[in-house]
Amino acid sequence: MSEVSALPWAAAPAVGNAIGLYAKWTLALDAKIEAALQRLRDANIAHGDGLVQSSSLGVEDMVITDLISRTGLPVHISTLDTGKLHAETLGLLPQIKARYGFDVEVFTPVAEAVIQFVAREGQDAMYKSIDLRKACCGVRKMEPLGRMLKGRTAWITGLRREQSGARGDVAFDEDDGNGRRKISPIADWTWAEVWAYVQKYEVPYNPLHDQFMPSIGCAPCTRAIAVGEDFRAGRWWWEDSSKECGLHAKS
Repeated sequence: MSEVSALPWAAAPAVGNAIGLYAKWTLALDAKIEAALQRLRDANIAHGDGLVQSSSLGVEDMVITDLISRTGLPVHISTLDTGKLHAETLGLLPQIKARYGFDVEVFTPVAEAVIQFVAREGQDAMYKSIDLRKACCGVRKMEPLGRMLKGRTAWITGLRREQSGARGDVAFDEDDGNGRRKISPIADWTWAEVWAYVQKYEVPYNPLHDQFMPSIGCAPCTRAIAVGEDFRAGRWWWEDSSKECGLHAKS
């Protein structure tokens, strides 16, 4: 299991953005890029039209979208708009179109289900209990994810082993528990390598990453993290939990 890295800005000079703070090209990164590109090619050969990138629009997923562009493969790219995302997150959609020419398919929750949930539990239900928070994730994320993956045989994610203890054994290619393959082509990349790639290839990214938000989800459930905290400490920070919503829960 990989060790979870804390973000190191306490010892870093003031640099103004995430690239300046984190990016460090390593000796291994060239080989890791080539390996990730090959994993994408292999996935396309194995799954063809059954393959989709499920993008959170976080920096890892933006790197993968850039890698997909470099392969020239016709991989579908989709995302979830929960209705609670930051404007900065949604602002990446036109940037992806302008930069890569990709139309990102956006899946949203069933409006009536959201209305009923909020009427029953309140706008701040996620803060009341872990069960209610997971129920909110179920309505806003899990149900639309099911529609995104319907008819697919494999999906591409930006999971990395370094992100959390719960993700320390993420495989490059594994069964997702529902009969599909889950492909995580940059599972072995470090945070520094992700940002080095962003810097070299000028990959668009969410400006909230510049505000010490390494893991960005819905606005009510995301905050900046403090010195020494791990990558996902800013997600559901009021909980003592595994910091997962169900999208990547182990079966």
